[in-house]
Amino acid sequence: QVQLAESGGGLVQAGGSLRLSCAASGRTYTMGWFRQAPGKEREFVAAIDWSGGNTYYAASVKGRFTISRDNAKNTVYLQMNSLKPEDTAVYYCAARRDTIVVLEFLYPYWGQGTQVTVSS
Repeated sequence: QVQLAESGGGLVQAGGSLRLSCAASGRTYTMGWFRQAPGKEREFVAAIDWSGGNTYYAASVKGRFTISRDNAKNTVYLQMNSLKPEDTAVYYCAARRDTIVVLEFLYPYWGQGTQVTVSS
């Protein structure tokens, strides 16, 4: 069983930056970030494989967000720059013991989420 715990959310002005962290209790392979805005379905944001050599981003965040990981700390990060009000959402960390995918139902392990609010 893998347990995930996100941190780093908060309130930031548009154009600002935040870094989210997700600490995992067990070994994982692919780790991803998803987000859910009020009244919307949860959507894929970014994912990274075990080696850190392969990453994938949603078009809406590519060039602004960077996913990375520190396997010694069993932690994955999401550096979010040039934040926009439309990035406001609850951000969830997810993990799976397989290759990168964007479909949330293929991730069996989930954190509780952390709120990110971007003011205009």
